[in-house]
Amino acid sequence: MGLRLRYGVRKLEVLLRTEKRKMGPSRVFPILHHVAAVSPIHSTTALRHSLCKPSVNLRYASLCTLQQTRSVSTETAISHHISGLTDREKRLLTKLYDGLIGGQRAALAESITLVETQHPRKKELAQVLLQRVLAFRQEQERRSGGKPVAFRVGLSGPPGAGKSSFIEVIGKMLTGQGHKVSVLAVDPSSCTTGGSLMGDKTRMTELSRDMNAYIRPSPTSGTLGGVTRTTNEAIVLCEGAGYDIVLVETVGVGQSEFAVADMVDMFVLLIPPAGGDELQGIKRGIIEMADLVVVTKSDGELVVPARKIQAEYTSALKLLRKKSKVWKPKVVRISSQTGQGVPELWETMLHFREEMLSSGELRVRRQTQQKVWMWSLIQENALRHFQQHPAVRAELPELERRVTCGEISPGLAADLLLKVFTDTQ
Repeated sequence: MGLRLRYGVRKLEVLLRTEKRKMGPSRVFPILHHVAAVSPIHSTTALRHSLCKPSVNLRYASLCTLQQTRSVSTETAISHHISGLTDREKRLLTKLYDGLIGGQRAALAESITLVETQHPRKKELAQVLLQRVLAFRQEQERRSGGKPVAFRVGLSGPPGAGKSSFIEVIGKMLTGQGHKVSVLAVDPSSCTTGGSLMGDKTRMTELSRDMNAYIRPSPTSGTLGGVTRTTNEAIVLCEGAGYDIVLVETVGVGQSEFAVADMVDMFVLLIPPAGGDELQGIKRGIIEMADLVVVTKSDGELVVPARKIQAEYTSALKLLRKKSKVWKPKVVRISSQTGQGVPELWETMLHFREEMLSSGELRVRRQTQQKVWMWSLIQENALRHFQQHPAVRAELPELERRVTCGEISPGLAADLLLKVFTDTQ
């Protein structure tokens, strides 16, 4: 084993020396000039966790060299992604970054707009801004001993479950306790015009006037599950702006649309008292992803139906496979109108967070979510690249005509387009 390790180390050293001669220092570190020019946080801070201390032992020194090489490759890729920043772009990024970490709501709104844009150059600028905010957030987490700077909570449920009313009640309670609450409310878009009503912010009249709360409505733009591709990036920006509670409200969803669960620490499902029988709760899908099930509108004449549905869902959850080793999903009742059960619900959510933090599951969950979203973005960008490919665009009209006329099957047309795409690469 020792001989193989020493042989591998020698090969690694030769490879690193060869790559260093090929690339040269001017190609290895160009991004550092960009970062130093636009960020008050020095580039060494962003790379601090990627650098290793010198070691006498050759094996460990080689491993450190490999880690540094990977970090440099990442920075080189970012440098290639951003082909030079103009003075105006540097000033814009500096203004947004300074305003963002200073807690300015206008800077946060403008930053989220930047990451939501489809303009190619602005998308690149958004990535530069996100890298700077990520470096700032990592520094904050390092100072707090690795504890996340914010608690991310996803809220979902069928239309009419009372999601917006619940957010306003719990949001006002949290801001009264000294928390800063950010709400990312995703509204359904029209399939015809692409527009959205943006009614969630209209419903939260009290919370929208609270200076310790920030509500950002966003259209789904046809995204499955009611979560846009930039929602995850908007969460990072809200955390950088100092909001320690981030609530992500999705549109009324079905049982297979739970994309929000892949970007939050805790997934809360809100259901009305007349949400269905026990069989509805056993169905796999969104119920299985919930860390907490909340029965809303438990007041007045609906108290009895709410108790019944609570008992049925409690029984149903026992039949589902647990997704956590330390947490058992619970079913609780609340009333947004009277506020009954809301403080107890928040205590349950805090208990969930402490259990997940102490067991290390929260850190693992966040790491897994980052990989999931990376591949989701890869799929989206790969599809866009496929659709914009010249050879595919040349063949597409004829194949679409033949599919609509019934001459060939959609599967065969897809195979032909993929063959055209791969043959021209």
